[in-house]
Amino acid sequence: MDPNRMTATEAAAAIAAGRLSAAELMEACLARAAERDATLRAFVHLDPALARRNAGRARPGPLHGIPFGVKDVLDTADMPTQHGSPIYAGHRPRGDSAAVAAAKGAGGVIMGKTVTTEFATRHPGLTTNPHHPGHTPGGSSSGSAAAVAAGLLPLAFGTQTAGSIVRPASYCGVVGFKPSYGTFHRGGMKVCSESLDTIGIMARSVADCAFAMGAMTGRAHGDPEAKRDRPPRLGLTLGHAPGDATPEMAALLHGVADAARRAGAEVVDFVLPQPLLDAAALHPWLMGMETLQGLAWEYAEARPQLSAALLDRLDWAAGFPVAKLREARLAQHAAIEAIAPAMAGLDALLTPSAPGEAPEGLHHTGDATFNLLWTTIRGPNVTIPAGRGPKGLPMGVQLVALVGRDAEVLSAARWVQAALG
Repeated sequence: MDPNRMTATEAAAAIAAGRLSAAELMEACLARAAERDATLRAFVHLDPALARRNAGRARPGPLHGIPFGVKDVLDTADMPTQHGSPIYAGHRPRGDSAAVAAAKGAGGVIMGKTVTTEFATRHPGLTTNPHHPGHTPGGSSSGSAAAVAAGLLPLAFGTQTAGSIVRPASYCGVVGFKPSYGTFHRGGMKVCSESLDTIGIMARSVADCAFAMGAMTGRAHGDPEAKRDRPPRLGLTLGHAPGDATPEMAALLHGVADAARRAGAEVVDFVLPQPLLDAAALHPWLMGMETLQGLAWEYAEARPQLSAALLDRLDWAAGFPVAKLREARLAQHAAIEAIAPAMAGLDALLTPSAPGEAPEGLHHTGDATFNLLWTTIRGPNVTIPAGRGPKGLPMGVQLVALVGRDAEVLSAARWVQAALG
């Protein structure tokens, strides 16, 4: 197997056994980037000489020598951090973000910075879908999802405010894991929404997510490959807007549920409590008004350099009184309180990762309808590849769990993946 196609767990085992070196793995990833990235455009900054130096000075640790992509809203001391905005063109932070420092501390090697939409919001970057360059890779973690899917590197950071990890991972056919809110410290991140923004990762396997998260956080994320003592109990839902699912996504979700039942899982229909419906309805105000706060300087001092789409959204948010933000925050807290009793006896919810396969065109990164509620309630969610759409592009399903049950949702996701065959 080409080293750049290895999963992170496979590469780490090969390096630990002396069958592969950090330098060899980096060279394989750089060669793949040279082959694919002119079309893919996953990296906004890639300096091969620096990547090689970083591989040569990788620290000891469980992730020793494993290349990482870093979404360009996370600070890096030796690479520009530009937030997908001309306002920050060439900006060089003095230090690394907490997440990047955690990756390096576990032995990971920062290969380059991956493309983000403007401030991880709506205006897309240049990245194309690795399965068809005429389709979006999703957003806002566009470059990270595409780079992992195309074999440019095994792991990459993403961030999520609505659906910015799960949706692009689904569109690109990789595993995307948004951990419980606050798992990664957000120091050195361009935070827009204080109540929602969460750092997570993209990988090629569920096991990679558990492995990397455990190495970087020191918190046990379990072994998703280990045999469970029983099949999971799953709640099946199309979320707060079931009509937004394409027919092929609805069929895929029910097909996955049937496969899980055949493998022994209990799968029951899950009805969303009213507080979750209320929180989903108010998510636009929570995200929009907090983003206006997070971009207060840019909005006041650099308006001409903001995209029309972002400026329109910020102007919209500025038209509401602060009481509207308080209403949205109270709705979020009510939903968080309501989800635990509603999920009593369930290991996870099974729900779409996106409305369908990646839409055509690069002007829009897709719809976060099937993600925003699960981000709002702050628990972990993970998307796994589950099928193909009518144009042959990947589609995924996601599993959602309660806050703190990150290991459990990864275990359930891997079990479902195995049930699919």
